[in-house]
Formats: sequence, structure tokens, C-alpha cells
Amino acid sequence: MTTEFDARILQVFLEKQEQLFQERVAETPEEAEAFLEECMALVADSAQEVLEYFEEEGVDTEGADAEGILDASEVFEIGDGRYLIVEG
Repeated sequence: MTTEFDARILQVFLEKQEQLFQERVAETPEEAEAFLEECMALVADSAQEVLEYFEEEGVDTEGADAEGILDASEVFEIGDGRYLIVEG
């Protein structure tokens, strides 16, 4: 996992941020990057890394399917196999 946010990640977050927050928290890529750094967001390289992250954080993933976890509001699919995890 990484905390590096490239242009694609920032764009996806700007487009989809309201899936997690009731109102927009960023309007520009610069604001998005500052926000993601502040809340210590992470980029997972695969769905498996997302599952491992939640397990390490103590979230009960047993009995939950991967799709359910990937649909969580704090998980943003980037579209290239990566996922952004933002703790709201």
C-alpha cells in the first residue's frame, strides 16, 4: 500500500467523494491531495490488499464477500485495479 496520490486517484476522489461525505470536501486536485494526506488515505494495488487492510484494522471480514467490502463507502475503485481507502 502507498500514500502516493497520482492524477487518476485525485480525479476519481473528486468525482466520487460524495459516496463517503455528505458534502464536497475538495474542489481541486490540490485540495483533494491535501485532504487525502491529512486523513492518511491509502492506495491498495488490488482487491486482496483492501481485504487484508480491513482484516489488519480489526474489521470483521469473516462471512463478508470481497464485493461487499469493496462496495464500502470508504473504498473508491480507481478503475485500473487499484483502490483508494479513505477513513471518513
